[in-house]
Amino acid sequence: MLSAVKRVLIGRPLKSKELGEQRLSKTKALAVLSSDALSSVAYGPEQVLIVLATVSTIAFWYSIPIAVGVLILLAALILSYRQVIFAYPHGGGAYVVSKENLGENPGLVAGGSLLVDYILTVAVSVSSGTDALTSAFPSLLHYNVIIACCLVVVITLLNLRGLTESATILAYPVYLFVLALFILFGVGLYHILTGHVPANHHSALGTPVAGIGLFLLLKAFASGCSALTGVEAISNAIPNFKKPEPVNAAKTLIAMGGLLAVLFVGIVYLAYYYGVAPKATETVVSQIARETFGRNFVYFFIQGTTALILVLAANTGFSAFPMLAVNLAKDKYIARMFTIRGDRLGYSNGIIALAVASILLIIGFKGKTESLIPLYAVGVFIPFTLAQTGMFLKWIREKPPGWVAKLITNLIGAIISGTVMMMFFITKFTQVWPVLIFLPILVLVFHRIKRHYIKVGKQLSLANCEQLKPIQGNIIIVPVAGMTHVVENSLNYAKSLRPDQIIAVYVAFEREDEKVFEEKWKKWQPDVRLVTLQSYYRSIIHPLMKFIDTVEHKASESNYNVTVMIPQFIPRKRWQNILHNQTSLLIRAFLISRKNVVISTVPFHLRE
Repeated sequence: MLSAVKRVLIGRPLKSKELGEQRLSKTKALAVLSSDALSSVAYGPEQVLIVLATVSTIAFWYSIPIAVGVLILLAALILSYRQVIFAYPHGGGAYVVSKENLGENPGLVAGGSLLVDYILTVAVSVSSGTDALTSAFPSLLHYNVIIACCLVVVITLLNLRGLTESATILAYPVYLFVLALFILFGVGLYHILTGHVPANHHSALGTPVAGIGLFLLLKAFASGCSALTGVEAISNAIPNFKKPEPVNAAKTLIAMGGLLAVLFVGIVYLAYYYGVAPKATETVVSQIARETFGRNFVYFFIQGTTALILVLAANTGFSAFPMLAVNLAKDKYIARMFTIRGDRLGYSNGIIALAVASILLIIGFKGKTESLIPLYAVGVFIPFTLAQTGMFLKWIREKPPGWVAKLITNLIGAIISGTVMMMFFITKFTQVWPVLIFLPILVLVFHRIKRHYIKVGKQLSLANCEQLKPIQGNIIIVPVAGMTHVVENSLNYAKSLRPDQIIAVYVAFEREDEKVFEEKWKKWQPDVRLVTLQSYYRSIIHPLMKFIDTVEHKASESNYNVTVMIPQFIPRKRWQNILHNQTSLLIRAFLISRKNVVISTVPFHLRE
């Protein structure tokens, strides 16, 4: 039944040779890998206004020059990451660039930042999408957490079905969102040009504002830069593109940059001209749409597509997180299970791990993840800065044709990214300080995992000079609870192996039971030695473990192997297992840590 449900939810397994069919065209890749960046226009401009509102609504005109600054940074990042794509066509993005050019630890900082950032991407995006939905339907406000968790599960299932299939489904909402905002911009500009929007709704550019200062403007600029999250995702997922991968990835990156610039500027300008102020109960985009169209079909269309794009921004995380996890796993910094492809040729373990982590985050913050946006943004600008610095050093070292222009591009990108990163730490330290704690811990964990894999590899390698001692013989211990077909089946199997000795062990709680069992055993299995153990405290495990340890100690002196053969019957129906076999599970759990003991289970299948 579970297999049938899995087939319905995920689809039939794909052959490895079908991997090429799972690659993305530029159109689908733009939708899947740019959804995070494009969706950020729904909350990036709002973050700028929230900071400026602490002074006065008159200060909203500063959002225009701040938007220009954000566009300059966007252009630098797009050009810089375009160079990363061609320099490292196998993907990995900031992690690979930093590791190869700056060293192991900077690479791990970049990789760790992005892993955490993709988790935050899913949590923040889905929560923001849920907020947009509840803005349109306030009656759903109390179900924020449940709705958000359900949406994460839906996106997870879509991604488990495979990259191409999920991209086909998710591309429509992304392009509908772009269409909706272009309609909003067109009608909004028409209203402005025809005088339908009174000029007194906003303050004129250059209006003096009391209390405004450089620190506050830098804080607003840093908040606006949260709209640039997700720009690096394409460089991480180059192998997902159709051939030629770098060329298609670079074109998609340029297209994403152009769309992001237009959408961000459009929202900022309309918010400024309409005099929109941020509200706790309604998003800025919702206010602009309501002022432009009223609460009609077009308004709900814009709100619906905005909610969808915010939710589907999480898909960028689902596309990029598994690829980054693969690179880290190949370098032995995280579990090797992240390199395994699932039934649909996607990296299922990475997808599921991301989903679980983001759901826990949503539940932990009760769906109110706005406070995570600065942490989310600074988690992006750390790898931004490291990647650009790494590329700068690469051009100095290699000096390929045209290296001076490339060097200048990456230098500008590194300086601006580093400046924004410092702005986040200076202006939002109370919100981003956890980065200074969890990143060093994460890097330490990465090192511990790699050290473990190296030690395991050395011990398993045949090149290891240590010679294993030859096994001189085998002693089989069979724990028995009674005289049944299950025990008989296990003893017959043990005899077929021709060991040096078979010992059946029975743990009795009463002396009378012990004597009765011994008498019956001599008649039933006279050729198998029986050892009865008395348990004064009604424990089977403790006396059995003590006996096994004694036998193992004596056997190891003669280079004999000890095998504990556990009889176990298998019910016809799986749910019936909870009614049986608890003792055998405990025995296995206690024995698994014994160095020189082999554990074997002999199943006996029930017919009814």
